[in-house]
Amino acid sequence: MYLAEAKKITIVILGAFLNAIALNFFLIPANVYSSGFAGLAQLISGMLDFFHAPFSISTGVLLFLLNIPITIVAWKKVGKSFTLYSFLSVALLTLFMELLPVKELSPDIILNAVFGGVIGAVGVGFTLKFGASTGGMDIVAMLLSRVKDKPIGTYLFAMNGLIIVCAGCLYGAEKSLYTLVALYASTRVVDAIHTRHEKLTVFIITKKSLELKTAIHAKLVRGITMLPAKGAFTGEDKEMLMMVITRYELYDLEKIIEEVDPQAFVNIVETTNVVGFFRKD
Repeated sequence: MYLAEAKKITIVILGAFLNAIALNFFLIPANVYSSGFAGLAQLISGMLDFFHAPFSISTGVLLFLLNIPITIVAWKKVGKSFTLYSFLSVALLTLFMELLPVKELSPDIILNAVFGGVIGAVGVGFTLKFGASTGGMDIVAMLLSRVKDKPIGTYLFAMNGLIIVCAGCLYGAEKSLYTLVALYASTRVVDAIHTRHEKLTVFIITKKSLELKTAIHAKLVRGITMLPAKGAFTGEDKEMLMMVITRYELYDLEKIIEEVDPQAFVNIVETTNVVGFFRKD
């Protein structure tokens, strides 16, 4: 358990560092925007400078401040472990952004957009893959999935759309187009490392259905459907557990299965839509 937690913390640190590199060395110097709360923090910081405000706040500090109210709500509604790692990721990202200089490595805006999007996405993708998050919209996604089954993509699209429009207003239409390039590159890389679907259907065939059900319910707020199953070759009686989870819960579920029944057969299927009740109180 300690080894797993140490591995998780290491990934969170690495993810935050990669995101800081992407922002300070590629996106911020080129006035190309990231997605989600990081892009929103860039936008607010840029607007303060653009309109010659009497004070300025760095992108890293703004990102930290934007995440505070979300983190407080998530601590009560989502769970302490997920929220703690998410806040740690945001705090480390802020720290790395303050320590690293904002420096332009290349005057080529296409290189800045592509490499900024890809490097940041590698950090985000691996952070999600190991059961943590980078805060911001990831926490909003978890909150929405626990309160009501609403597609997070709609909100993310609206926020990114606002960022793109404002980028065009401040720095010209060309910056908006390059921001789109960065967002596209980022999305593709995160999809390749983790998963592009917000929801996943998991089928678990096991001999330890009761132990597995108890362990899953202790960790996740998800309903489970239990079905009888029988091995075709062995003729052994087993049970199949079917459940729908969000992509943010995939790591925790995999660890539970590995601990309770490493011999279980698991099939994870991408889910495009869910109709009906999608949570367990």
